[in-house]
Amino acid sequence: MKKIYIIEDDKSINHGIELTLGKEKYEFRNFYNLSDVRDINDADLFILDINLPDGNGLDFLKVIRKHSQKPVLILTANDTEIAEVEGLQFGADDYVTKPFSLMALRLRIEKLLSRNAEKTSYSKYGLDLNFDSFVFKSNGIEFELSKTEIRLLKYLVENEGVILSREKLIDYVWQNQMFVDENALSVAVKRLRDKIENGEVKLIHTIYGIGYVFRME
Repeated sequence: MKKIYIIEDDKSINHGIELTLGKEKYEFRNFYNLSDVRDINDADLFILDINLPDGNGLDFLKVIRKHSQKPVLILTANDTEIAEVEGLQFGADDYVTKPFSLMALRLRIEKLLSRNAEKTSYSKYGLDLNFDSFVFKSNGIEFELSKTEIRLLKYLVENEGVILSREKLIDYVWQNQMFVDENALSVAVKRLRDKIENGEVKLIHTIYGIGYVFRME
């Protein structure tokens, strides 16, 4: 059963979401303050308000992203474009403003959980990748990846053998960000290659004029 953290100080909204989604389908943990939230890695999805009694939800979003890549849906009365852009840039997967439809919210959450039900580990070609715990090894040696590199590598291995266009990769890795320089992708791919490839095995292949493919001979 998927576990959903609802971080919302309005008790009627907090429990309304729980009733709409259904206790028979999900396990819930209800929080009304940021300081109450524990065990971030235990959640499968976060519903996060921005304006909370003891802090800003966007600051807490940054904390979440240091430990987890599980879906985060921001639910807030702050309907300014700047706040929405900031939320998405900081790593939110969706942004919903109040007032909102509970039924529409349920569909959004189901979509996020379905999208996140992807492979979270990969072990081939000397790589041992765990996208839940963020432990990455190449031939037994652990290495670190930036958030951008994690998203890029995860997308590549999930589509092993599939040619991915530069446009598709940019859209996925830099979701909802405006004015992403195409050179940013080339730089990210080079850094990733330096970390996961050695002289004998080439894993990320350039398809000139199109994009990249992970491990297609």
